[in-house]
Amino acid sequence: MPKAKIAIVLNPTTLRRLDAMVDQAGFPSRSQAVEAAIEEKLARIDRTRLARECAKLDPAFEKALAEEGLGPDVAAWPDY
Repeated sequence: MPKAKIAIVLNPTTLRRLDAMVDQAGFPSRSQAVEAAIEEKLARIDRTRLARECAKLDPAFEKALAEEGLGPDVAAWPDY
């Protein structure tokens, strides 16, 4: 997939840290290090978004919905 070129502005401290990370982690370039960092951050945001959405669920409602139509067999199941 073709990549888009962007320009970013970093303060000197962040740039020094980026360069150190490139050297230590063996990235071939600053660009690839920045891309990996952005992908990692986006993945972390996606995971926390899923957790936030799951926290909105009502456990009692979800249980009732899951058990809908199971009949008498549901009484024989262990509580979790």
